[in-house]
Amino acid sequence: MKIEIFNTDTLNFVELNITGDNNNYRRCDSESKYLDSTVFNIFTSCFENANKLYDYISPTKYNSRKIIPLRNELINSLEDFDSIKSKDEFSKVISDRSFGREFMEELEKNDKKWPERWETYLEKLKKVNKDLIDLTEKCADEERILWVVGY
Repeated sequence: MKIEIFNTDTLNFVELNITGDNNNYRRCDSESKYLDSTVFNIFTSCFENANKLYDYISPTKYNSRKIIPLRNELINSLEDFDSIKSKDEFSKVISDRSFGREFMEELEKNDKKWPERWETYLEKLKKVNKDLIDLTEKCADEERILWVVGY
């Protein structure tokens, strides 16, 4: 499980694509970013709350009317992460999110010593959260559409 946004060289599950218009996008474009689905799922509620038509299976469009609500949801998410001060809080905040238990199970499977390194994982999630906010701001500033595509 990669806890970061990455490029096509490590394509994995969710594409964040800003290359299209209101109707189409260029799948797997060089400008696209990718996020491991287990990590993306920690942020699923942000995408669902910002766009009631969000669907993991089919491409979901975040245009000028949806991108600011998404940004606001992501800012709220970051505030939740910023409030975490202990391993137990980390585990609770993550587990309480959509698919959070799956994330924690994957974390346990990949790193048996995660309780000793919980702060590192928190910082990685905060970095992803900030990168997602930056992406939404780029879309707003440049009047671009964000397409979210699950694979």
